[in-house]
Amino acid sequence: MSASLEIQAIAAVVAAACALPGVFLVLRRTAMMSDAISHTVLLGIVLAFFVVQDLASPVLIFGAAAMGLLTVALVEMLVGTRLVKEDAAIGLVFPTLFSIAVILISRFARGVHLDVDAVLLGELAYAPFDRLTILGLDLPRALAVMGGILLLNLLVITLFYKELKLATFDAGLAAALGFSPLLIHYGLMALVSLTAVGAFDAVGSILVVALMVTPAAAAYLLTDDLRTLLILSVVIGVTGALGGYWLARGLDANIAGSMATVIGLIFVAVFLLAPQRGVLAVARRRARQRWDFAQTMLAVHLLQHEGRPDARDESRVDHLVEHIRWQPDFAERVIRYAERKGMVRRQAGRLLLTDAGRSLAQQQLMQ
Repeated sequence: MSASLEIQAIAAVVAAACALPGVFLVLRRTAMMSDAISHTVLLGIVLAFFVVQDLASPVLIFGAAAMGLLTVALVEMLVGTRLVKEDAAIGLVFPTLFSIAVILISRFARGVHLDVDAVLLGELAYAPFDRLTILGLDLPRALAVMGGILLLNLLVITLFYKELKLATFDAGLAAALGFSPLLIHYGLMALVSLTAVGAFDAVGSILVVALMVTPAAAAYLLTDDLRTLLILSVVIGVTGALGGYWLARGLDANIAGSMATVIGLIFVAVFLLAPQRGVLAVARRRARQRWDFAQTMLAVHLLQHEGRPDARDESRVDHLVEHIRWQPDFAERVIRYAERKGMVRRQAGRLLLTDAGRSLAQQQLMQ
């Protein structure tokens, strides 16, 4: 496999692995916890390195994951005091822990390959050079590690799908049924921590946040079904990762930054064009509601005067401007809209209700 294909494979696997737990973070409204964890795991890596003195040791992964859980615990503890909100607690905890890591690296690990810039930005172009052999296969370390984490995420979400779904949407019901929402929460955060640890070495902590939050947020605008949400999140993440690679190649730019840019552009496109929740769909729906409301006003007006002596005057088109205080152009547009909907018809300069229009007005008056 060429280096280009290996880089794309790593990017796709990282995107898929991050997108899966990211869905539950978005649904739980704790998306920025991924930002905190992706930064504070650096302190876990540094402390574990001081113990084992080996950057290749798996102890670093466990140390980083433990620091991720400590981050969650500290945030929960601050929120539990009811003195600060969750966003403020995250803003207090993760800069503190991340700053400690930066100080320790600059003071005690200057000669070690622990670089803050690499941690933040990552560099996928170098990932194929760090290799290991598994079952006779020579693979990039990042691909092997993230492939294992992706399988773990799939396994955990598959096995505990009902519990995760229940605790995410109704923690009270989950507790009433004998499940522990707290245990599920920390289990999910452990998964997030492990995923962040495996991913940020290759792509950097900034892209970890983008891959966990943005695909899930975009998918949420497209569907309400959790299974479909998980699938769409993975598809969007992988598409953005591969698109970002080719953008970086064309621009000779940082791959991680290009991936985050493409995923952001996908989100913007979905944000604008989503069939139900997109900005344009909402604008169209509001415009339609405006015309429906005006149409209903017209139907009620005609019904209230129907069969009365003043019906001939009140049903004249030019009288709408005077009685309902509509501008002539707007009144004409409302009438045309109502005609297209089959609510009114014109006859000798007057407006007459159809059966559908009369039914609509009666329903409105009965409410």
